[in-house]
Amino acid sequence: MTLPLADRIALVTGASRGIGYATARALAKAGAHIVAVARTQGGLEELDDDIRKDGGSATLVPLNLTDVDGIARLGAALHERHGKLDILVGNAGVAGPSSPLGYIDMKPWNDVISVNVSANFQLIRCMEPLLKNSDAGRAVFITSGAANKASAYLGPYAASKAALEALARVWANETISTRLRVNLFNPGPLRTRMRATVFPGEDPMTLDTPEQAAEFIVPMCLPSWNETGRFYDYQTRTLMSFRNPA
Repeated sequence: MTLPLADRIALVTGASRGIGYATARALAKAGAHIVAVARTQGGLEELDDDIRKDGGSATLVPLNLTDVDGIARLGAALHERHGKLDILVGNAGVAGPSSPLGYIDMKPWNDVISVNVSANFQLIRCMEPLLKNSDAGRAVFITSGAANKASAYLGPYAASKAALEALARVWANETISTRLRVNLFNPGPLRTRMRATVFPGEDPMTLDTPEQAAEFIVPMCLPSWNETGRFYDYQTRTLMSFRNPA
């Protein structure tokens, strides 16, 4: 039986753990060759081992996404090797400080914006031509309810996710007449290391796992997925439009 993502190339950022790890593995099981990007070499190697055990394949890219020139070089390498990119999952993110705004220094603010916003902007710039070379380019960005809740003490993270959502909305509107589909996925509370850092008193066993959420990200990456400018909320299993009406 032919797998639904056979012969597809999928780039997943933040692939060394959590949602990125689970999504990369799930996409590989569906047949995609994974281009796994993360800072942590050890985590990438563990992912590669799991993907190989499942019968899949991966290319490991140890890269700090604050290195915008490195993202550009990755785009050039993908163009030379594959000539296209079928799937982009923009998952990498940092939580930043949990503190009142007035107590946050510029460096941690800039660190959050650099990874959560600027890196995704550079990915859009560098990967758009490759995604358009695909007959069914799909981009999914991992967002957060913090973008709209504006919860106290999570200012940099909330602002960065709101900016990411705006970028995705603009890109969806700009590419509506192409074969590229751009969507957002909000996982909500999941059993991840980042969640445990921000909410240390929470019982992780009450939360769904990244693997459970990844099963809902994979369909958004399939050639058969025709929606664009949509926001999928995992906790409520709701698909909402965020694209401006024509």
